[in-house]
Amino acid sequence: MTAKQLFSKTMPFVWAKLALGGIAVAIGAVLLAIMMLLGWLFGDWGLVIMFILWLLLMKGAWRLLMQYAGYLVKAGHIAVIAEACYTGQVPPDQVAYGKARVTERFATSSIYFAVDKLVSAAIKQIQNKIGKLGDKLDFIPGMEAAAGAAQFFVSIALGYIDECCLGWTFYKKEQGAFKSAADGVVIYAQNWKPLLKGAGMTMLKVILLTVVIALAIFVPVGILFKILSWSPLAAFLLACLIAWVVKFAVMDSYIMIQMMAVYMGVAPQTTLSFDLYGNLCKISSSFKELFQKGQAETPAQPAYATANAAPSAGYAAPAAAPTIQQTAGAKPVFCGQCGAKNEPGTKFCGSCGAKL
Repeated sequence: MTAKQLFSKTMPFVWAKLALGGIAVAIGAVLLAIMMLLGWLFGDWGLVIMFILWLLLMKGAWRLLMQYAGYLVKAGHIAVIAEACYTGQVPPDQVAYGKARVTERFATSSIYFAVDKLVSAAIKQIQNKIGKLGDKLDFIPGMEAAAGAAQFFVSIALGYIDECCLGWTFYKKEQGAFKSAADGVVIYAQNWKPLLKGAGMTMLKVILLTVVIALAIFVPVGILFKILSWSPLAAFLLACLIAWVVKFAVMDSYIMIQMMAVYMGVAPQTTLSFDLYGNLCKISSSFKELFQKGQAETPAQPAYATANAAPSAGYAAPAAAPTIQQTAGAKPVFCGQCGAKNEPGTKFCGSCGAKL
């Protein structure tokens, strides 16, 4: 199923996001009217102070709204996309399905936020490491500015990789959420080149779409307020709020689906490189925490599955996975990275994933 098909078939979630955004705009408009009225009583400085206070209240209101409702919409959308990538079909009652899958997978919002936060932080740390590779070309005149601009736009698209990793937690139904999320980050690290290419192509489309949406919103709002002789500042703020809602509901969903389509296209065929667990633990403290939570979640099945373990459906098992040999009388192996004690014959540390 193509990204375009996924977008059109999962429109109920886009409408739900638009509804959330509409509620935020309504709250913002009421708060702005109240703040401006109070500020007007105290003159110009009162208006400035009340406007700053309005911005802070809007930020708080949006965060509160997303924490209690938005997370379910976003996670449900990801769950449905993952199911469509897995089966090739969108569930009939996708909203109910998404809600059920999120509840089943994460139980509470706190668990979802914990996984989301760790994945997002790990992705940022890994991206910073990858971004430093471009520093080797600084000797070329103008390359620094060009690379900076390119990295800025691509980083916007790559910001949706955490959603892809969360999508992998729904795709891998038989594993724990932390374990699957850690595997999802490793899959990203192994496939960063095709994902980077997909991010670049997506951003070209988004830039054009942004221009079209901005013109479609700012021009009519500005003309309407001009005709009615209303405040230009109010027109600008209203247009910004509407554009923000469209960006949140439509553009964010579009970019997320585009990136998930690329990610899910390569992830099931990816053979996990187990030495990456140790390397990523060194690069990212957030990934190390995610990895350790995954280990605690499934103590009998470490992230580096043994060679005789049955591979999951639709997932390529490693060709030569490390094995744990039980040798009578053999001495335990201690990790040189974290000092953890491991069983005799262990090839990779059970605590940090480093190669022994």
